[in-house]
Amino acid sequence: MITKEFGPEHHIHLIDGSGFIFRAYHALPPLTKSDGTPVGAVSGFCNMLFKMIEETSSGPEAPTHLAVIFDHKGKTFRSKIYPEYKENRPPPPEDLIPQFDLIREATKAFGLPCIELQGFEADDIIATYAREAKDLGGKVTIVSSDKDLMQLVDESISLYDAMKNRRIDSEIVFQKFGVMPKDVIDVQALAGDSVDNIPGAPGIGVKTAAQLITEYGNLDNLLDNAHRITQPKRREVLLQNKSEILVSRELVTLKPDVPLSNKLQEFLLTPPEPDSLLSFLNNMEFKTLSRRFSKKVGIENLEETKEKTDGSKFFRYEDYAKHGVEIGDFSKFNDLEYNAIFNRDHLLEVLEQIKENGFFAIDTETTSLNEREAELVGISLCFEVGKAFYIPVGHKEEAVDGIEGTLFSDSRLDKRQLPLEMIINELRPILENSSILKIGQNIKYDAKILKKYGINMIAVDDTMLMSFCINGGRHRHSMDSLSTRYLNHDPIPIKELIGTGKSAVTFDKVPIEKATTYASEDADITLRLWSTFKPSLLANRVNTVYETMERPLIFVLKEMEENGIVVDRKHLQDMSNKLAQKMTNLESNIHKKAGFEFNVGSPKQLGEVLFETLKMPGGKKGKTGAYATGADVLMTLSVDGYDFAQDVLDWRQMSKLKSTYTDALQDHIDEATGRVHTSYISSGASTGRLSSSDPNLQNIPIRTEEGRKIREAFISKEGYKIVSLDYSQIELRILAHMAEIDSLKKAFHEGQDIHAMTASEIFNVPLNEMTSDIRRKAKAINFGVIYGISAFGLANNLRIKREEAKNFIDTYFARYPGIKEYMDITVSGAKSDGFVSTMFGRKVHTPEINAKGPTGGFAWRAAINAPIQGTAADIIKRAMIKIDRFLDQSSLQAKMLLQVHDELIFEVLDNEVEQASKEISLIMEKACEPVLKLSVPLIVDSGFGDSWALAH
Repeated sequence: MITKEFGPEHHIHLIDGSGFIFRAYHALPPLTKSDGTPVGAVSGFCNMLFKMIEETSSGPEAPTHLAVIFDHKGKTFRSKIYPEYKENRPPPPEDLIPQFDLIREATKAFGLPCIELQGFEADDIIATYAREAKDLGGKVTIVSSDKDLMQLVDESISLYDAMKNRRIDSEIVFQKFGVMPKDVIDVQALAGDSVDNIPGAPGIGVKTAAQLITEYGNLDNLLDNAHRITQPKRREVLLQNKSEILVSRELVTLKPDVPLSNKLQEFLLTPPEPDSLLSFLNNMEFKTLSRRFSKKVGIENLEETKEKTDGSKFFRYEDYAKHGVEIGDFSKFNDLEYNAIFNRDHLLEVLEQIKENGFFAIDTETTSLNEREAELVGISLCFEVGKAFYIPVGHKEEAVDGIEGTLFSDSRLDKRQLPLEMIINELRPILENSSILKIGQNIKYDAKILKKYGINMIAVDDTMLMSFCINGGRHRHSMDSLSTRYLNHDPIPIKELIGTGKSAVTFDKVPIEKATTYASEDADITLRLWSTFKPSLLANRVNTVYETMERPLIFVLKEMEENGIVVDRKHLQDMSNKLAQKMTNLESNIHKKAGFEFNVGSPKQLGEVLFETLKMPGGKKGKTGAYATGADVLMTLSVDGYDFAQDVLDWRQMSKLKSTYTDALQDHIDEATGRVHTSYISSGASTGRLSSSDPNLQNIPIRTEEGRKIREAFISKEGYKIVSLDYSQIELRILAHMAEIDSLKKAFHEGQDIHAMTASEIFNVPLNEMTSDIRRKAKAINFGVIYGISAFGLANNLRIKREEAKNFIDTYFARYPGIKEYMDITVSGAKSDGFVSTMFGRKVHTPEINAKGPTGGFAWRAAINAPIQGTAADIIKRAMIKIDRFLDQSSLQAKMLLQVHDELIFEVLDNEVEQASKEISLIMEKACEPVLKLSVPLIVDSGFGDSWALAH
C-alpha cells in the first residue's frame, strides 16, 4: 500500500529488464518446459531477480522502492532522427521471442512494477525516473552494466552490475571513458557505436574522443575550433562529419522527460504474494527456485508432491550440464513390468495414471507398414521406465505360436480383447488432450493410423526427430539402432515374432503374450530415448530447430500425405508402352552395332562387348573379374565419340523411367481415392532436406522430355487447378549471402539472368552475344559449385574434356574468390568442430571429414554443400509450417499436396488460383523472417494448370 510521497529517505532500484533478459539468455544453457516452450531466459531472469532482491534486502544499499523497466517493441523517436539507428542489429534469437511476454509475467509474479512505453527505450524511462528521484532528494541505483546509462552517474545515482556484484560509480566510468560521467555523451557522440549504428566521427575511438573533450572542454567548443587542430586527418574528419557528430549526440543522449503515468511512490517494495509467485514458478516448472522461495517464506510447495509433466521422474534438466549424452542413464532393462490389458477397469486405471503423469510413450502395432492398408492390432503405453502396458485390439483367436506354425485362415478375434470401439472412446480424450504429451518414435505413422479410427492426436514429441536434430549426419535414427547406441540394449527383433520372407505372418497372427512383451518394450525404449534426448537437445543448442521446424512439421506432412495427388493411370500406361517400344528400338540398334544379340541389362555381358568385342579404351576389371560399366565409364566413352555408349545410356534411362515411374506409379495409385499418397521422411537427408518414399516423388527427372512427360500424369481434380510455387535459384542466393559475393547479390537484386551474367564474366562474352550453349555451361558451374563439383563431375555433366572443365572451375574461382574463401572456411570449421551449421542453427555432422581418399573427398563436398542446402531446406520447412497455419485460418479452397526440393504443389479452386498464388508466394518469400534477413531477395516462381507439367 502506498503510504507517502517519495523523498530523501528513500532508495529506488531501477532494473534494466531488457538488459537482464539478454544477459540471462546468453549466460545460461537453453531450457524448455515439457511442452517444448523455451524458458531458459525466463529461468535466468527469475534467478537473477531473486538473487538480487535477496542480496540487497538489508544493509545501507537496500531499496525501499523498485521497478523493472523494459524496451517496448517497435521503433523509437531516435529512428525518426536517424532512420538507420539500430538497423544493423540482428533480430533476437527465435527461441527468445516467446520468452519476452513470459518474463513480463515473471516480473508481475514477483509483485514488481513492469514499466515500458511505446516510442521510448528502457534507458530513457530509467533516465526520467532517476532524474525525478534525484530531484526529490532520494538515492538511485540503476541495476545494469549498460555503458549507455553511465552518463547518468553522479553523487546520487550509481549503477550496479548484478552479475559481477559490482557498483559502478564516477571513478569506474572515468576508467572506461577517460572522462567524468557528465562528458560521456560528448565522447560517445564522437566515437559512435557500431552496434547501434551511431555514426560518430570515422576513425575516432573512445580514447581519442576523451583526449579531445578533455582538451577543448566540451563537444560544441571542439567543433567550433576544429579548424585549428594541427593533425590534418583528425581536423578533416571533424570538419567533414560535423552534422553526423551532432546527430550522434542527439542519439546517445538519454531523454530525461518521458511522459510517464506511473509515479515513484507506486514502486514501494513489498514482498511477493506467495501463491501468485509459486503458481508462476510451478507453471514454468522451475522446481529448484520454487523450493528456494518456499523455504524462504516458510511454506510448503504443494506442487512439489505432484507428478509434473516435465518428465522429472526420469530426468532433470539441471542434471545435464554436460554437452551431449553418449549413453543414456536409462539402460538397465531389469525388473520389467509389461502387462496386457484385458478389462475396462484396468484400462481406466492406467489412463487415470497417464492423466496424472501428463506424458507417456505410445506405439501402435498394425498389419502393415503402409498405413493406408494397415489395420490396428494393438497399442502400447508407457509412462514410467520399465513399466508398460499393451492393449490388444485385433489379434486373431487362432494365432500362430512361433514362426514355424501354420497360417490359419480363421479370422475370429481373440475373445479376451476389449471391444475396439470402447477402447477408442476411452483413449480419445487422452490422445486429443493438448496438455498431455504423447511421445513416439516416428509418431507421424501412429497419428495416421489413429486418424483412421477417428482420433486426432495432438501434442507430440518424436524421438526419431530429436535424434536427427542432435546427430544429423552421424548415424541412423531407427529405434533399434538408437536403443543399441544410447541404451546399450538390443530390442527384440520383429522377425522372432512374424518370421521372414514368404513364411512371414502379419502381426495380428502373433500370440498376445509375445506381442505384449514386444510392443511394451517398444514403448519403454521410446520413453527412455525421450528422457535421454530431451536434455541433449538443449545441451547441443538444437532445441530451436526441433521445436520450430521438425516438431510442428509432423502434422503438416501428415496432412499432405493424407491429401495425396490425383494420378492419370491411362497416361502412365501409354507412356510405359511408348518407352517399351523405344527400348526395343535402342536394343535393336545396340545389337546391330555389336554384331550379335546380348542382354543389354547385364553389366557383365555389356563389359565384354565394350572392351573385348568392340575394343573400346579404358576397360577396367573389378574384384569379380567383370568390367566396370557404370554411368561414369559410359559417359567418358560417349564424350570421346562412341555412340554405342550413348545408346546404352539412353536405354538405361528409358528402362529406369519405365520400371521406377511409369510402371511403379500405377501400383501406388490408391483405388479408393485415385491418388498417390507418398510418405515424407524428415530424417532421411543429413542436411534436413525432405525425402519421400512409396513412391519417391523427389527424383522424377526433368531434364529429359520423357521425364517431363511423367509430370503430365499428376493432375488436379475437376474444378481445381494444380499450382506450383518454386523458389528461384534459392541455393545460389544463399551462397551469395553466405559468401558475401557482391556481384551476385547485385545481380539478384536487379533481377538479372544469373547464369548469363556468370557466363559473361567467366567466358568474357557480352550478354547480347550470349548463346544457349555458353549459358548452359555457366548454369552447370553455378549449381555444381554448390555441391563442390570436381573437374571430372563437371566434365561428365557438360560432356567435355576434363582439362576444359578444370579450366572453367579455375576461372570461376578466380572471378569469385569469395566462394573459394567460403569453402575453405567451411571445411576448416568442419574439421575442427566435427560439424557445419545452417543459418538457422541446424547441425550437420561430418564424421568422415578428416578421412583420406574418396571417403574424405565426399565428406569435403558434403561439408561445403550442407550449410547451403540445409538452409534452403530449413527455409522451405518454415514456409510449409506458415502456409499450413495460413490455410487453416483462410477461407481459400486450397490444399498443399507435394514438396519437391524447392517447390511446393497445391490443389486450388479454379477461381481462387490468383489469390492463393499471390498470398502463399508472399509467405514463402518472407519465410526467413523474423529470425533471418538475407542480403538477397527470395523470389518465388508460380504457375498453374490442369497438370503438374503445365503448372511447372
